[in-house]
Amino acid sequence: MKSEYDFSKAEQGKFYHPDATFHYPIYLEPDVEEFVTKIAEDKKIEVQVLVNEWLRNNIKLIQSIE
Repeated sequence: MKSEYDFSKAEQGKFYHPDATFHYPIYLEPDVEEFVTKIAEDKKIEVQVLVNEWLRNNIKLIQSIE
């Protein structure tokens, strides 16, 4: 790593996009990942689809109680 960098020709905000969306990565604990992967394989669907289904069902359940 250099001791100094020259930013005199840098352009501020060059890569900033105000409408950009960010998708948060979710990291599962190994035991949870193994369990979810097994069920997804049995259902022949992707883990992401299965987890989203479960989360949507939990959201509906929570909303029905409120």
